[in-house]
Amino acid sequence: MPTPWQYNRLTDFHKGKIDALRPYFSHHEIASQLGIPQRTVSSFLKRLDERESIENIPPPGRPRKTSISDDRYIVHSAELETRVPLRELQRDVGLNVSQQTIRRRLREAGIRKWKAVKRALLTKKHAANRLSWAKEHQHWTVDNWRKVVWSDECAVQKDSDPRQLQVFRRQNKEEKYAIKNIQPKSRGGDISQMIWGCFVGDKLGPIAFVSGTVNTDVYINILTDTFLPFIDALAADGLMNVVFQQDNASSHTAKRTKEFLEAAARAHGFSVMHWPANSPDMNLIEQLWAHLKRELHRRYPDTKHIGGSPERIRGILRERLTEIWWDIGGEVLNVVVESMPRRVRALIAAGGWYTEY
Repeated sequence: MPTPWQYNRLTDFHKGKIDALRPYFSHHEIASQLGIPQRTVSSFLKRLDERESIENIPPPGRPRKTSISDDRYIVHSAELETRVPLRELQRDVGLNVSQQTIRRRLREAGIRKWKAVKRALLTKKHAANRLSWAKEHQHWTVDNWRKVVWSDECAVQKDSDPRQLQVFRRQNKEEKYAIKNIQPKSRGGDISQMIWGCFVGDKLGPIAFVSGTVNTDVYINILTDTFLPFIDALAADGLMNVVFQQDNASSHTAKRTKEFLEAAARAHGFSVMHWPANSPDMNLIEQLWAHLKRELHRRYPDTKHIGGSPERIRGILRERLTEIWWDIGGEVLNVVVESMPRRVRALIAAGGWYTEY
């Protein structure tokens, strides 16, 4: 049912027209002719019959401090500069109203302040390359994507629980910083274990743990000792001519790595996918890393409190991550791979910019 505020949006012209047309046309036909909702026409005529007047009654409560055009300007200004703080928006619109009034008008339009979503930094060049890549692969089916070997590295910190603790509290400093409402970060929480992994279709590939950073030498050793035997095993099972995916980390794009992969591709029968920079939203293995971190802290809630030397902590992390990795079932991998056509469509719809993934 429209509110009195919605009735006030009807101009005198519309009110007169509705009254004049009512003997000859149905409510639906009047609404169609005037370009307004049928429910508004019906409600207005009902009100007219009850009051015998087309005039508006004053709305209950305090009068609004802003006009319809003021409201539209506030919303337009907020949508134009989404990052501006409320106090600056109040100043920029130049209306003699409080911040609370500005906030109310925005909420009436379904707008409020939210935390900005974090994504990899994209430039126009990145977006253009991502869009080009998506268009090249827009006709790939799920079966095509099942032949891609997805790979990447990930650093898993002992305190890297992705689950954000939610607490009930009032909006004041006393409750915000109360002990019961704090999610403590343990000492040494930044100690991490680097892991490389891959998968294809519904088959998990091997993982490799790395001490320190992954430079060119380390990466080539991983490919030699871990990736190539996996490719040979796939071929022995009848899965041939797979496509190897890797991102654009410096160790992946180094000249020696490229030369190694070119020779390996010829010898082992696979190809290397051209990959657009800054595209973790298209790399399916990111889903497995998120799964790995969630499961680590769900199964082993004491992980963040592991004590001892850094090497002892990393040793425990390796044991737990290995167990969780090999517990990932084929059904999980299938769901992830089946999302790929949707991801590509979303990337095209976004013009190469940010997606929901």
